[in-house]
Amino acid sequence: MATNRKRFVAPSLKSWEEVDLHLKEIGEIDIKVQGIEAKMNYIISDAKLAADLEAKPLIDRKEKLQLEIKEFAEIHKQEIEGKTRKLIFGKCGFRASTKIIIGKVKACLAGLKAKGMADCIAVKETINRDILRTYPDDVLISVGARKKVEDVFWIEPDYERLKSM
Repeated sequence: MATNRKRFVAPSLKSWEEVDLHLKEIGEIDIKVQGIEAKMNYIISDAKLAADLEAKPLIDRKEKLQLEIKEFAEIHKQEIEGKTRKLIFGKCGFRASTKIIIGKVKACLAGLKAKGMADCIAVKETINRDILRTYPDDVLISVGARKKVEDVFWIEPDYERLKSM
């Protein structure tokens, strides 16, 4: 869960018991929010199902109409001037579509490299921070990086205990 960071001038809590009570309340809030979100997701799921059921006959009808138009147009293709036939309620037609079929990716990549067609190969370079973290500071500095170590505060309510209350 996302937390909002706030800086406090003076601590409002005076004892670890008060900290523990705050943790209890945070846990209870989280549990209530999870319940609210679960209820919301249930309602959304029901609404999606109802919408899908209501829309299905319309979508099926649309697909049938499109298929019938396509079948007719294929039979009467010679009556289409150019690539498009304009009608009162819309237009239909044919357009050239070129697809590239790649059998085996590794073999195709090897062939592209062998023929010097590097412009056909997409390469995405990113920095692997997990591996970079293993290098010493002087090496990091030499490549324009640095480590920043900080104490990050965390809390963890005991949800199991709270649920059993």
